[in-house]
Amino acid sequence: MKSPLLTSTAMESGSLVALDERARDIFRRIVESYLQTGEPVGSRTLSLTGVALSPASIRNTMQDLTLAGLLGAPHTSAGRIPTHAGLRLFVDGLLEIGDVGAEERREIDARLAGSGRNFEEALNEASSLLSGLAGGASIVASPVREAGVKHVEFVALGHDQALAVLVGDDGTVENRLMPLKAGVTPSTLQEASNFLNARLKGRPLHEARTEMRTEVDGARRELNAAAARLVEDGLAAWSGGAERERSLIVRGRANLLQDRDAVEDLERVRVLFDDLEQKEQLIGLLDGVSTAQGVRIFIGAETRLFSLSGSAVIAAPYMTGRQRVLGAIGVIGPARLNYARVIPLVDYTARVLGRILDGQET
Repeated sequence: MKSPLLTSTAMESGSLVALDERARDIFRRIVESYLQTGEPVGSRTLSLTGVALSPASIRNTMQDLTLAGLLGAPHTSAGRIPTHAGLRLFVDGLLEIGDVGAEERREIDARLAGSGRNFEEALNEASSLLSGLAGGASIVASPVREAGVKHVEFVALGHDQALAVLVGDDGTVENRLMPLKAGVTPSTLQEASNFLNARLKGRPLHEARTEMRTEVDGARRELNAAAARLVEDGLAAWSGGAERERSLIVRGRANLLQDRDAVEDLERVRVLFDDLEQKEQLIGLLDGVSTAQGVRIFIGAETRLFSLSGSAVIAAPYMTGRQRVLGAIGVIGPARLNYARVIPLVDYTARVLGRILDGQET
């Protein structure tokens, strides 16, 4: 199947131009050859592939595509390769996307289904599996998991200090020391605890926090001033688990050294390896993908993190059956990735991973 066609506005903007049928055919042949071989493509090579044009006409069209910013001329070669803008045009409008084969589907299903009983094991297996199948490095970040609130309580530790305790449905306990204003009694602490338990139980704190602050403003008639202040301070102090360390799993770095361009451009590979160490930025990239519907593709400078290495990223969100996004998983490699193969692999792995993790949550 084809990827969605690029809009005419996008094709006409910047270095992208609307292509006539002849230019589109030559451009497609050049990109497909480059993605398969990694070698620049010349007019003589194209004339042997069945293009019903003279080598001179082919050269003229290739020159037009070069002037449009879709092709580039590597030094020491008379042939042409697609630029990152050209690859973007190809992926958005000309790429014939394949499907995941039955054998690969069975492997993905079997390995993820037997990957273990917890999130971390499932994420590790999905990352290793995808890097092996796609032939690049894979990345996946553990999701932000905020369990529902099971119980809250304020415990006096003296006349001027209290412990604010929050217990989650997943068994986590979060304690925060809080200063107490003069005049706070044990009944005030109980009143504030009862108020929060009645409204938070079973709900993730991050979902209830803003709504609860509004509720406190409206409930000041039933809460005394000291209890209302305790409620506000408790809501501000508890993170609800949001600050728990998130893990980032990167697998398959060695695959990046197998690319034919790696030996010739070791500096690019070094920069890419450095990029793969940027945990917070990689998690931020995946969190951005999590807000999208379906597979997202970044080529070269389209993502700041990989602009210097000129790499490509293909990523997709994994979500529960109720369409609640848990996170995203992706593949990183040279811009000459096999997009037709990797895109459906990433998409299918993300969907299976979502189903596995959804079953672990229920």
